[in-house]
Amino acid sequence: MNLGIPFACLCLAVAGCATTPAARIERERAVFETWPPDVQARVRAGAVAPGFTPDQVRMALGSPDRVFTVVTGAASEEVWVYRNHRPRFTFGVGMGGGGGSGFVSGGAMVSTGGPYPDEVLRVTFAGGRVSVLEKLK
Repeated sequence: MNLGIPFACLCLAVAGCATTPAARIERERAVFETWPPDVQARVRAGAVAPGFTPDQVRMALGSPDRVFTVVTGAASEEVWVYRNHRPRFTFGVGMGGGGGSGFVSGGAMVSTGGPYPDEVLRVTFAGGRVSVLEKLK
């Protein structure tokens, strides 16, 4: 069986799930136009900086993969976590014998469908603005 066509379709489906800063800007053009030129330039580049609002971060980076709150004393901070979204593939080969009917073998390719569990960026908000950016390896 030729796996080229199903594999190409899978790659297109995975790529179609991602949005770009340009696509997010186009959807929210009126809001984007109200921001200062330096903020617009960073958002276009898919980058964020301390002082950004949640709307600016979402437009630059997309929706976070996970959100949680850290409470320290009387203050609380919201943390957005971004993860690597490259597809993962697993390959397997199986063999076996069947009660006198001969030898059977087979193989499979499976996409796990999920992102790598590695976090690549944490964005912490205090008072409604980015206070900390943590780039993780």
